[in-house]
Amino acid sequence: MAVIGVIAQGTMGSAVGRRLRENGAEVRTLLSGRSPASAERARAAGMVAATDERGLLEGADFFLSILPPGEAEPLARRLAPTLAALDTKPVYLDCNAVSPQTAIRIGEIIAPTGAHFVDAGIIGGPPRPGYKGPSIYASGEHVREALPLRDWGIDLRAIDGPIGAASGVKMSYAGITKGTTAIAAAMLLGAARFGCAEALIAELADSQPQMLARMRTGIPGMYDKAYRWVAEMEEISDFLEKNPPSRDMYAAIARLYDYLAAAHTEAQPGRDNAIRTLDRVLGRG
Repeated sequence: MAVIGVIAQGTMGSAVGRRLRENGAEVRTLLSGRSPASAERARAAGMVAATDERGLLEGADFFLSILPPGEAEPLARRLAPTLAALDTKPVYLDCNAVSPQTAIRIGEIIAPTGAHFVDAGIIGGPPRPGYKGPSIYASGEHVREALPLRDWGIDLRAIDGPIGAASGVKMSYAGITKGTTAIAAAMLLGAARFGCAEALIAELADSQPQMLARMRTGIPGMYDKAYRWVAEMEEISDFLEKNPPSRDMYAAIARLYDYLAAAHTEAQPGRDNAIRTLDRVLGRG
């Protein structure tokens, strides 16, 4: 039986843990400092709660870091002393939506511990019945050591490249998909402000029906995720540091998602804000 540590127990982490458990792996996690909701997701997924970091990592074959991007590097720093003290180390996969630059820094934190590091990036939604994904792209010198995860239900796709290559795939993909959602939301809000939203929707329905259909699902589906996408857009901005116009564009998209996240939190019946405006333009309210 493979022993796999997973942090944390959010929607993605707990679903990955469930997929691993359903395929016969022992899945450990750490619940200290986590919410009751996280503990319940871990329990439902069949994850075993370790009492401390050593209990999480000792004897494990793999460790998967699945966190909001801003927490990825601090977690690596926190676990490094425990990893260094172990006689046998798990393969450490950073599966977070971080820039290649951040992935390289995390790799530099893990390398001195003696644990082998693999850069990874998740593309797709959480595992669920009837869905093979998500795809986890992986790269780096030790990427082949991660291939056995395929035996435990993970769609791991090794690519030929250094640490940072897998994160680059994730950043590029998310920049396209979540970037276009942001652009669409911004233009719908602009059209609503100047009283031309109805004409815009009619034109999209006539000339870009597939685009409109995607907007009608993708924009509302973004509302409760926008707060998580802020740091991801900042990581994409970091990824594009050598191209200042592109870098600045994604820094601005991060601010837009922050604005939309606040609007979603503050949305109240009878009070107009950006989220209610988007719903109205899209025919949802």
